[in-house]
Amino acid sequence: QVQPVESGGGLVQPGGSLRLSCAVSRFTLPYSAIGWFRQAPGKEREGVLCINSRNSITYYADSVKGRFTISRDNANNTVYLRMNSLKPEDTAVYYCATRIYYCSKDIGDFSSWGQGTQVTVSS
Repeated sequence: QVQPVESGGGLVQPGGSLRLSCAVSRFTLPYSAIGWFRQAPGKEREGVLCINSRNSITYYADSVKGRFTISRDNANNTVYLRMNSLKPEDTAVYYCATRIYYCSKDIGDFSSWGQGTQVTVSS
């Protein structure tokens, strides 16, 4: 199974914005749910957002509601995580992962993971 590939991370000031990209195999994206997860130093990996194969969105983290959005572009085989009003506590390695059709609250249900992209929010 081809792993997804994240990009777009970096250093941003508090209140700033970033858009992360998750490139997915064109053969699997139409049938896949794509989840974004993050792991801060010393903490467990947590779910952020997920979009399923029918574009229904699930928020895993209440802390990102109203600030983060997720979208998919099947023509470009990419899922995006748009992050606005970033806070220092959003600092983490962000991962995207895939599973068939539907989102799940269980991280273990996601079968294919990218290598992650670092997001650092600091002044």
